[in-house]
Amino acid sequence: MREGVTEMSQRIHTIHTVSLWICIVIGIIVFGAMAYTIYAHRRSKHPEPADFHEHLGVEIIWTIIPVLILAGLAVPAAKTLIDIEDNSNASMTVLITGSQWKWHYQYLDADIDYYSNLATPTTQINSCLIDLFCDLPDEQGIAKPLRESNENYLLEVDKPLVLPANRKVRFLMTSNDVIHSWWVPDFAVKQDALPGFINEAWANVPEPGTYRGQCTELCGKDHAYMPVVVDVRPEAEFDQWVEDQRIAKELASGQAVADREKTWSLAELMEIGEGVYSTHCATCHQPNGEGQGTTYP
Repeated sequence: MREGVTEMSQRIHTIHTVSLWICIVIGIIVFGAMAYTIYAHRRSKHPEPADFHEHLGVEIIWTIIPVLILAGLAVPAAKTLIDIEDNSNASMTVLITGSQWKWHYQYLDADIDYYSNLATPTTQINSCLIDLFCDLPDEQGIAKPLRESNENYLLEVDKPLVLPANRKVRFLMTSNDVIHSWWVPDFAVKQDALPGFINEAWANVPEPGTYRGQCTELCGKDHAYMPVVVDVRPEAEFDQWVEDQRIAKELASGQAVADREKTWSLAELMEIGEGVYSTHCATCHQPNGEGQGTTYP
């Protein structure tokens, strides 16, 4: 089990590890006692069976010990479950909406929203489906399997979710179509995104870095192409990113007004259309009316 980076993930890892070792020790004792009894008291050595009855003291002991073990596991586990559901005192809220087959992130406190799509080109995916080896040359020009040359194959996105380090972030999760599930193992966050319903989760990530996850609910033909990437930045850097997004939005708004008044050339329109087509349309709709590889309209 991955230890993760958040307090919750590390607490869960500790509980899991302690429980596992307790089970291992109990298993060794129980199966060891069984093996010894079967060997030492076999019929060939003791043809006459022993005649004995219950022992109250022993029964009390082997009742108290399991109760103490279960209580010792239940208390921290229950506290962890309660804390996982405590979304209070969050410094910001992000609405995560799943749809086939991308994520939509909305920063409810900063008026920022965007879609996060798989960054692996569709042509590369389809070529790998046809050629299972999917060889690509490395720096020395030697062909090697794509999964070896890129450890994050099918786990890259065009726009990751950007979060601040050392701040409690509340997640609201829903869906536009079918059931999805947003999962980042390093955060110990895995929550279903249900259409018409909002689930909640939270994370406080102490370490800046890039963290990856996936949709873990079978949601259609491109379920495998719906990764989650979270870019956790230092607080000052995140605040600057928020400010940059605000400025970019203002500039885009002004640009939109200018674009409406601009007379576009055919070449400019074709360039814009190519970007939209490659991002949203190319998987199902080729110029000849067919899909790509094993993907069809």
